[in-house]
Amino acid sequence: MSSVTVDLDGASTMELVSAASAIAAELARRDAPESAAACMELTETLTTATDMQEAALSGFVDVVDRHREAQRWGFPSTRSWLRSRLGMRESRARERLNLARQRHRLTQVTTRWAASDLSLGYASTIADAVVRLDDADCRAAEQILLEMVDQGFSAGKVASFGKRVRDVIAERDGTERADSDTRHGYERSWIDTSRSLDGGRYVKGWLNAEDAAIWDGTLGPLAKPAGVDDHRDLSERTAAALSSVLSGGHRATKVTVICDLDTLTGGQAPARLTDGTPIPATQARRIALSAGVSPLLLGRGHAPLYLGHRVRFASGPQRQVLETLYPTCAVQGCEVPGALCEVDHVNGWALGRSPTDIDRLALCCGWHNRYKHANPERLRITTEADGRYTYRLHPPGADPPAEPEHPPPPQLRAA
Repeated sequence: MSSVTVDLDGASTMELVSAASAIAAELARRDAPESAAACMELTETLTTATDMQEAALSGFVDVVDRHREAQRWGFPSTRSWLRSRLGMRESRARERLNLARQRHRLTQVTTRWAASDLSLGYASTIADAVVRLDDADCRAAEQILLEMVDQGFSAGKVASFGKRVRDVIAERDGTERADSDTRHGYERSWIDTSRSLDGGRYVKGWLNAEDAAIWDGTLGPLAKPAGVDDHRDLSERTAAALSSVLSGGHRATKVTVICDLDTLTGGQAPARLTDGTPIPATQARRIALSAGVSPLLLGRGHAPLYLGHRVRFASGPQRQVLETLYPTCAVQGCEVPGALCEVDHVNGWALGRSPTDIDRLALCCGWHNRYKHANPERLRITTEADGRYTYRLHPPGADPPAEPEHPPPPQLRAA
């Protein structure tokens, strides 16, 4: 039977973390007690302990973020590291990073959180409410929201109040803060978006007076009813107007839908977007009717996919093929969509080793593209069974990987 003995006063942080990990592993292996009352009590006790561990974890993440350690290991950002290495969902990674960045401004919250006098839920709610406030407003908001916590308001109520806490501060301080909107200026405009499970996107935000005027002047005329048969409400027409503006009046729109010919001619096999989102066959046919169809040829045929060393930059048809092959950046774990990536010569065009041929190109986000050429010893490039190149980051300090050969993917070799 294994045991854990720790001198709490003399143990190092590493020893404490190791002991906590060993205890957590043993606890996870055990079955829950049969008594529901005992489980309820244990849940409350363990949740309090977990909240205090989260307070310590917030300090660790803060140091990693301030020293840009994640970038040294090849990740574009600390949040990318939290998602890729620790397996967090986007919302959880954003919450943990926000807590780490606000802990120095929220001194009362940090102290009470570490002393188990404040739960993780309340700490996260207050940190989210003050992220766009200056230091003076942050201190006032912290005091107001902690008073609500002490009065027994739920985390949901505190979060709702936190969304308008700036206005509450201005009302409380009276005319002394009457110029707050002018002082904050454009910093007050913000927009947050998140993906839904069906591939859509939720949007929320706030625009200051100047940006609101631009919004009204641009989208207002486009959001008017199209005629007596237009039964859409204002919110639906506004969404359509925004899509029209973002796509340049549909003139610059480019949507790649990958599907079989059978799907376009009446079949039911689903299509997909370049990011992997499934598209019903009927919707794929609707897109084809309004946008036209351009064939995607993986070969020398009608599209010039093999340009050799005489051409430096990839052509439009080459990029279309690459966006089909690479839903995201070629670097393993990077989630930047392929449509937003840069075309990368796998072996480096400047060295004369990689022609601008479709079988020697990959899609790489701008950050990793620069990182690859600045740190070639930190990447291992392999060819996967499906024909794509994969760039794998090599941790610093370990032995560098052997230089592999990169033959053209078999699916893209010229006939």
